[in-house]
Amino acid sequence: MMQMLKYVLLFVWVFMIYIVLSTSLESNLYKEWNYLASIPWMRATLWDFYANMLVIYLWVIYKEKNAFVILLWAVLFFCLGSIGSIGYVLIQLFRAKPTDGIKEVLMKSKRDA
Repeated sequence: MMQMLKYVLLFVWVFMIYIVLSTSLESNLYKEWNYLASIPWMRATLWDFYANMLVIYLWVIYKEKNAFVILLWAVLFFCLGSIGSIGYVLIQLFRAKPTDGIKEVLMKSKRDA
């Protein structure tokens, strides 16, 4: 199960990098911002996205002990979105021992190590 999760998330991570890069080449977010901000669903989507990033970031604060690492992940999450958050989860999965289950990946803090 853990192997399948790694491969699925790796595929989604690469796909998101492709989507962000291809969209960036096609459209400039800063030029489109006023139009996008005028769409109520776009604003709701952004609030929803950043609420999810906050939840995942609170997990990082629990898992990590180094203040610099915690701050670095905040920048990566809030600037890169799912590329950053999927990257963090992938690192956690690849660091897990072969005998670890999802519970150990989610709950084991570096403070416990």
